[in-house]
Amino acid sequence: MTLLPIQQIAAKLGLADEYLEPLGRVTGKIRLELLTDPNYTRQGKLILVTGTTPTTAGEGKTVTGIGLTQGLDRIGKRVVITSREPSIGPVFGMKGGGAGGGLAKIEPAEKINLHFHGDFHAIAAAHNILAALLDTHLNSGNALNFDLDQIVWPRTVDICDRALRQVTTGIGKGNGPERRGRFVITAASEIMAIMALAKDRQDLRARLNRIVLGFTSDGKAIHAESLHATGSLMALLNEAILPNLAQTSEGTPALVHIGPFANIATGTSSVISQRMGLKLADYVVNEVGFASDLGGEKYFDVVMRTSGIEPAAAVLVTSAKALREQGQGELRAGFANLDKHLSILKRFGVPAIVAINHFPGDAGSDLEAIAAHCAELGTTSAVAEPFSKGGAGCIDLATRVAEAVDRGTAAPKPVYELSLSLEDKVRAVAREVYGAEGVEFSELATQKLAQFAECGFAGLPICIAKTQYSLSDNPKLPGAPMGWTLHVTDAAVSAGAGFVVILAGKMLLMPGMPANSRAHTIDVDDDGNILGVS
Repeated sequence: MTLLPIQQIAAKLGLADEYLEPLGRVTGKIRLELLTDPNYTRQGKLILVTGTTPTTAGEGKTVTGIGLTQGLDRIGKRVVITSREPSIGPVFGMKGGGAGGGLAKIEPAEKINLHFHGDFHAIAAAHNILAALLDTHLNSGNALNFDLDQIVWPRTVDICDRALRQVTTGIGKGNGPERRGRFVITAASEIMAIMALAKDRQDLRARLNRIVLGFTSDGKAIHAESLHATGSLMALLNEAILPNLAQTSEGTPALVHIGPFANIATGTSSVISQRMGLKLADYVVNEVGFASDLGGEKYFDVVMRTSGIEPAAAVLVTSAKALREQGQGELRAGFANLDKHLSILKRFGVPAIVAINHFPGDAGSDLEAIAAHCAELGTTSAVAEPFSKGGAGCIDLATRVAEAVDRGTAAPKPVYELSLSLEDKVRAVAREVYGAEGVEFSELATQKLAQFAECGFAGLPICIAKTQYSLSDNPKLPGAPMGWTLHVTDAAVSAGAGFVVILAGKMLLMPGMPANSRAHTIDVDDDGNILGVS
């Protein structure tokens, strides 16, 4: 496959040369000045791509989003996909590459999956410099009066490394005060979330200033601006804030930018890339991570509030394989999971189209049964074959999605009002989205939420970190469980990102690498071709 020069991809979007910074022959970055150019007034419609509860192998949501984009292009629509940058952790861990597959990839896939233009590294460097400056401040007398037991700013690395979940720093003479610390994976770091939600450089600066590093002994928050580090962070992030322009397997434009996890953070591409997409195209396909209870909920309750971008429709990706797993081997028993996710999207006020991702070996009777069930619910569905057929396998889906968007019936709304207490926001999401009967807060979580409210953070939205493998906080509960309780174990404030993180169940902010990881199969041949990534 021969990729098109990046200038040709830019031309498809009507992007002027002055806003494109080519990086090699087939990729580039887009300058932020585009956002304030009055000549770019086109306001496209955003299509949210989410899914039913995934299996451990994933159900092809990214592939379907890319195939949908190519399908829209094939039926004559001016379209761009806005996609997250993959984290190296899952690429070398269990999941593998995050740029699609088969005939529905964002290219150059290997480059996107590994280091893409250094954005993740810039974010990690900014995050860790702030941590180093904090420890230098402690070593120099602690003039800001940090309580060493209430320092909340971690370090970060974009590798799944369970050994770093809890660490001790400052060991040995002259190395600063000895204290407990931790690492989070870069995709879960607050600066990643900040980069995803910032509207421009001015907003980025304000958010970096608002980061809470820790608390004093009397419970007062200490913000990053007190360390006078923001200018250095801005310098490190100066190129990373620019969205990356790439292309799909069929030469359809793609904006690939920033990569927060959806089971821990907001789980979608940057607000800046979405705003650019809406100025350049009539349809913007935007994938959100995992299922509608995670990336979907966080889009409506956090991202939509921050950006003002309202989805015009949602595509719910499912598969016979996923529904069988949710039904513990029985397809029809798994329909309860599909129904629950459709009800979630209905609660958010957007029309939903079910994309039935056709895997090789799927029985035709299974696909027909899913389509018939959707019809009984009055829900539009379409079988999609993005992996094996690319855009040609998604024309029916693209046509139905475009029709839903053009009807203009969406009336998006969040689940909760910001005036509610932090605890009541958690209860609202748990009951109305997850289907929980109630919520149980640990003593630690209760204390922290009270402290956050006292510090003035009660008006922030919440970002619940929980397992992606169940609607509940227990990954072993399939389908649409009822009568269960959400267990809130901990909480953290991400004041720069603009939300409070709620940890539920046994959720961790640093994943571990499996014993048989993808890292064992990745290699480079003698000609320099990377093998085993995508």
